Amino acid sequence: MRKLAVALLSGGISSEREVSLEGGNQVYEALDKKKYAIARYDPKTDLVKLAADADHIDFALIILHGPYGEDGTVQGMLDLLGIPYQGSGVTGSALAMNKLTAKQIYERSGIPVPSYIGMRKGDRLNPDDVVKRLSLPLVIKPVSCGSSVGMSIVKSKEDLQEAVDKAFSHDSCVLIEAYIEGVELTGSIIGNDTLEALPIIEIIPDESHDFFDYEAKYTPGLTQEICPARIDEAMTEKAQTYAKLAHSALFCKGYSRTDMILSGKDIYILETNTIPGMASTSLLPLAAKTAGISFTRLLDRLIELGMEAHQRGER
Repeated sequence: MRKLAVALLSGGISSEREVSLEGGNQVYEALDKKKYAIARYDPKTDLVKLAADADHIDFALIILHGPYGEDGTVQGMLDLLGIPYQGSGVTGSALAMNKLTAKQIYERSGIPVPSYIGMRKGDRLNPDDVVKRLSLPLVIKPVSCGSSVGMSIVKSKEDLQEAVDKAFSHDSCVLIEAYIEGVELTGSIIGNDTLEALPIIEIIPDESHDFFDYEAKYTPGLTQEICPARIDEAMTEKAQTYAKLAHSALFCKGYSRTDMILSGKDIYILETNTIPGMASTSLLPLAAKTAGISFTRLLDRLIELGMEAHQRGER
């Protein structure tokens, strides 16, 4: 039987390039070489080659994070080239990548979110007004970055301007969000029409970190990731339901991972990732493993779902 010709895309030009390359390496190792003939492409240097090879590519695995990879740009190029790929299309990718747009969609879909204010470059920051509306502490983050890049937690009004400037150094739009004290959870979804919710993961950053920041995410030993989360059955079902609702509201396909905070009996949705981290030890593969799905089988399933969506013209 002919092997499926798979283009594995990793690297790119976002601030998450190194994470993408490492994820690409681990995905390459996990892919079943008996099923797939794999060629690797780095969008930073290989887009022309990818286009030239398009007629000989059966499927693309996009292991890219952040702008120019997770935001619908590469997905649009692959659509033009007629190459199927895993995960969400242009619409779902773009909506989820823009945290401000995603929050507005969550709200309209009845999904609870922390209170927030959006700012664009050139807007005047009034710290007194922000604190009056949202109280302290505050979470400041660029609208369209992942892996907590450019994110800060502000505990005093005097630190607000510096945190906003830091976020603006990564994006032209910034989100100021009320800080919710609670348990960090994340819920992964697999599927196109029929959605399967994987076990919920509880995230406990090291005490030296105020939140699950870039260092805590990618430094071994700094974060505990407990799967399944130490929450009761009713709360687990609630978190999985919200993850499904977020996936559907943002027009996601194939898979997604939604981050949330449990505070008392309430769950607040933070954001949805359309290309979650795909190293073998990342959160989505951990949830899949807990559900009895190996990393290799998870990749097979994402390819199957991507082929199915492409054949049905769903993007």
